[in-house]
Parts: sequence; structure tokens; C-alpha cells
Amino acid sequence: MTPVDSIKKGEPNVRRAGILMPISSLPSPCGIGTLGAAAREFVDFLVQSGQSCWQILPVGPTSYGDSPYQSFSSFAGNPYFIDLDILAEWGFLEPEEYQSLDWGNDPERVDYEALYRNRFAVLRLACSRLKRGDLFELRGVLWKADWLEDYALFMALKDRYDGAPWLEWPEDLRLRRPAALESARKELAGEIDFWTRVQLLFFSQWWSLKDYANERGVSIIGDLPIYVSIDSADVWAHPEQFQLDAGGRPTEVAGCPPDGFSADGQLWGNPLFDWDRMKADGYQWWIRRIAAQFQLYDTLRIDHFRGFDEYYAIPAGDTTARNGRWRPGPGIDFFRAVEAALGPREIIAEDLGFLTDSVRSLLKAAGYPGMKVLEFAFDSRDTGGGYLPHCYTRHCVVYAGTHDNDTIQGWMAHAPAEDVALAKAYLRLNEQEGWHWGMMRSAWASVADLAVMQFQDVLGLGSEARMNTPSTLGNNWRWRTLPGRFTAALADRLHREMELYQRLPRREGR
Repeated sequence: MTPVDSIKKGEPNVRRAGILMPISSLPSPCGIGTLGAAAREFVDFLVQSGQSCWQILPVGPTSYGDSPYQSFSSFAGNPYFIDLDILAEWGFLEPEEYQSLDWGNDPERVDYEALYRNRFAVLRLACSRLKRGDLFELRGVLWKADWLEDYALFMALKDRYDGAPWLEWPEDLRLRRPAALESARKELAGEIDFWTRVQLLFFSQWWSLKDYANERGVSIIGDLPIYVSIDSADVWAHPEQFQLDAGGRPTEVAGCPPDGFSADGQLWGNPLFDWDRMKADGYQWWIRRIAAQFQLYDTLRIDHFRGFDEYYAIPAGDTTARNGRWRPGPGIDFFRAVEAALGPREIIAEDLGFLTDSVRSLLKAAGYPGMKVLEFAFDSRDTGGGYLPHCYTRHCVVYAGTHDNDTIQGWMAHAPAEDVALAKAYLRLNEQEGWHWGMMRSAWASVADLAVMQFQDVLGLGSEARMNTPSTLGNNWRWRTLPGRFTAALADRLHREMELYQRLPRREGR
């Protein structure tokens, strides 16, 4: 039983904890975290630490900007996360074929340029060695993947056109005219086969890792961006699901309005859903999308929950979010359709930011736990989000900070002095205990059923370890932990805190 499942079933005194650690941030060799030995070592660390959950960021293939929230597919897995040592164990690679390559010179930062330059050549070598028996066995994990054919063709075409967005492809392919697609399938059969094989390798490794975690009592919390990238197989293959013109270009795009954090708002640029069209067929595309997520994860955090109540639409071509306007989303009808199709599922609603009464009503009707962020509780710009722990009820998930926030130590160093002073007074923080331990302690002590901390905060790292600064480019999604940081001493300290605040999991033998 996952923590959120316990919340929804109303089981008394269920208090759990977890750690947010992106796959990319694991200390795997070859430049980026992968699904191999370091991931299993982290699962063991979670068990030793008394943690119930491992929360990760989206695992889709990243596109320009390297953001996991801007992916080439809502369904596919990231080729960078395929572990090369496991491929060597399976007989598809020799160690010397990848260990001596340049994967970057800073073990605490992902070098995406080096990955792009070298990883795919190695994967092509491995995929070329898959025999028919290997493929038959691997295909068993994806035999119902109705998205895979479109994704593999999409990636093959991107390679043919030197990575150009699909909106810049020839018109026949851009508009998916059948004769052009059939011709491309024949001409690019080898490339389509390669991209298919890459996904077979990813999912084989993923489900092996998930089984390893689940067998040890650790559930995985995934993250679903509400929007998809315009340059994705999702939009190219299903343009009718989005607000596009006759040429396939968005008429309006997603973002957030100006607020106290950004005078121009946030211009995300994602295409918007055609909710009327989606409702007409029972939200089938979304149901397929969420069903696919629950093949990967035990619990799902849905990003930007308020977008299902109202979404902010910005005229395509605008350079800021100032001229956007709110439009009605699908509301509770959407979530009822999802539950009718998939049954009750463990979902966390990312309900951060300014919330209207309508959003609160939707959250209550959906029955999902929302989120609390301690760093927001002391922000002098807070508009009444109820982030102070004395405002909490059980039915929520608390974070000291998320991947979009500074680390605790970074926040203490850079937040306005009056905000830091309030946090010290309210949480009784002191340097002897450590600012980060004091803030995490306060989250664990709260009544929230689930408390999730970033691993950077468990380590007490500063702003250099921040994962993402929204509305900026060039230095995000790169942080990695060093090898040797999953120590027994750190696990013991975490375990003592879990005992003190009654957040230890109920595992077999306990």
C-alpha cells in the first residue's frame, strides 16, 4: 500500500517519508544518473533510512534545454538513463567501448553536450547486437505500447532533418499524409528499428529497478507535467487534441500570469489542449497517458493542477505572458472520467501558487492530497497559501522545497532577511542543529501524511546544488550527487528522525 493509497482509504496514523532524487542526479558513471547499480544503492539507502518513497522527476526523453518537463514524448523513456554497465552484463557492449569516452569533467554536473555527442553512438552499437531472441524477450514488456510506432518514426524523421522541429519538416510529413508516412516508414526502417530497440532497453531496465524498489517496500512517486512540448510525438501524432491552426501551429500557448515572483509572468510556450474535443471522446488520449504513467510509477504527482480548473492562454507569438487570459478547464468531469476508466489511483495534486475557491473546490471534489512547501511559508510575498505547519491537515504532502526551489541552505543564505528571521523564530532553527535539519525536522513533525525532502537538503548543500530556477536557461537540471554520499551514518540519522516522528514504514519483519 502506498502512502497516498493509505490517505485515500482513511487508514489512521499512517505517516510516511520519502526523498526527491532525480534519476539524472544519481552518481552513476558515464556522465548522468542511470537505472543501474547507483539506483539500487539509493534504494538500499532509502530502506536503511526508514523512507517509504522515492520521488523522481519525469523520465521522458529530454529535448532542447534539457528539461524533463519538455520532452519528445509523454510515453517514452529517456535513452540517457539506460545503464551501459547493465548492457555490458547482457553481452551487448564491451566495457572499453564506453568507459573511455568523454562524459564530462565535473562529476557534480551533467554535461548534456557530451552525452548527446557520445551516448547514441554507444546505444547504436548495443542495439545492433540484439538478436531475435533478445528482441522477443524485450518486446514482451511493451507489447501494448500503441505510442511506440509513432514515437520511433518521429525520432527517425528528426534525425533525417538534423533535429529540426516537426513544424519545419516538409508539408506532407508535417501534416501526416498517409502516402508520405508510408514512404518514410520504408526508407527509415532501420532507424525506426533502432529507436524501438532503445525503448525496449529502457523499459526492461526500468521495470527491473522498480521491482527492486517495490520488493524492499519502497514506492516510486512519478511526476506528470500537465502540458507537452510542441516538438513532440504527442502533438505531431495527435494534432486534433490540441489548439492548433490548419498548419499545426499553436493559436495560443501555456504559461502563468505576472505575479510577485515575475513581473512578466512565465511564458512556457506549450500548446494548449482542446478540452472540448477531448471531452467528446471521453478524454481517451489523457486516459492512455495516465495509464502509461501508472505502468512506471506507484504514485503520480500531477503538475500544475490548477490548469484543470482554469488555464492561462497566451497569444502565440507574444514574448511575455502579460497578455494572456484565463479559460475554463475540464474540471471534475475529467477526473471522474479517469477514475471510471482506470479505477482509484494514487495521485498527488501540485496545487501550489495562488489558488481560487474554484481550484480548492476541484481539489476537494477530486479527493487528492495537495502540496505544502515550507520555504513558501515564510515568503513575504505569500498570498495566503496556508504553508505554515499549523495550517496543515493530514490530507497533504509536505516538502521543505521542490525541484523549482532553492535548497534550504541556499534559501537561508539568499532569502530576504525578514523571511529568514521569521523562519528561524517559527521553526526554532539554530546553527548547532543545522538550518537544513531544523527545517526538515519541522516537516517531519507536521501532521502531513507524507513528507518528502530533496536529497540536496539531506546533504545540507547550498545554491550550487539547486536543480532548477524557473524562467531561466542554461544552468538547470544538471546537479548530481557524488559517489559515496549514501552513507550508513546519514541513513542512521534519518532513521532516528523517522522513529521520533513515527514515519517508519511497515515493512515485513518490522
